[in-house]
Amino acid sequence: MKIAWMGAALLVLAWTAQAHEVWVERDGAGPARIYLGEPAEAQPPGGDPEFANLKTPRVLSKAGATLVRKAGFLEAALPAGDVRVWDDDVFAPWGDPDKQEGIIYYARAGRAEARARLPFEIAPATPNGARFVVTREGRAVPGAKVTIVSPARVSTNVVADAKGMIAPRFTEKGRYLLSSTAKDSVEHRLPRGPVTTLHRITTTTFVVR
Repeated sequence: MKIAWMGAALLVLAWTAQAHEVWVERDGAGPARIYLGEPAEAQPPGGDPEFANLKTPRVLSKAGATLVRKAGFLEAALPAGDVRVWDDDVFAPWGDPDKQEGIIYYARAGRAEARARLPFEIAPATPNGARFVVTREGRAVPGAKVTIVSPARVSTNVVADAKGMIAPRFTEKGRYLLSSTAKDSVEHRLPRGPVTTLHRITTTTFVVR
């Protein structure tokens, strides 16, 4: 019975980790808000039930940035410009002891800079443009699958072309979220232990006015 319970718990953890995303929202030069949850769903009062697992995401533009815990998000006052964060310690590794799986989250807010700086990123092809390129370690990812969440929280799936580019039409005003995932069979050490399968999820948000 205990073994079965542990197996079920690991399946729930695996589903939760892969279903959830980390994303950043920012309005103008105001504070950045860092979320953990399911962006296509309305956030419950106080944030996603797993929000407590989001503790110390690292901000690329400001090492050691002060994060203030609010009701459902972490808030950080940051310099003007695009914001990038990443976190490899949201969920502990799961699975068989000798075949552990883990996850790293990457997130960006803004599209002013036409370049990628995170290991896995969806970056605009031109400053403030409507075309985006999915990159891994600075290289385009042909055929990458991208989910687009509209301001009305409607999800659409698209596939990047041979140059890793997507060129969707943004017909509504408001905040959009782009996300992509990758799964690698690779030995990697996360803060809470080594894994042999690494999941990566990246998001980019921006506002269409």
